[in-house]
Amino acid sequence: MKVKPLGDRVLVQPEKENEVRKGGIIIPDTAKEKPQQGKVIEVGTGKRDEDGKIIPFNVKKGDRVLMPKYGGTEIKLDDVDYVIIREEDILGVLE
Repeated sequence: MKVKPLGDRVLVQPEKENEVRKGGIIIPDTAKEKPQQGKVIEVGTGKRDEDGKIIPFNVKKGDRVLMPKYGGTEIKLDDVDYVIIREEDILGVLE
């Protein structure tokens, strides 16, 4: 199944956190923090300005981005977790 976000929204696949830390400690799912990094899978149709022109996105498919811990809408498609987030809520692009 494919999803095309609308407006200025971006579909991001959060990166998985390692289950084993340095020193061999295994972190259970209940103690893990939400991932703050992810890969842009799809971008929306674009936000319009007051004149009706589409404002271009600053991110593109394949970019690795930094997201806030809490925000966006979490969805699951074909057993894969995604987050739909507004482009303005993206904190930065990782290079």
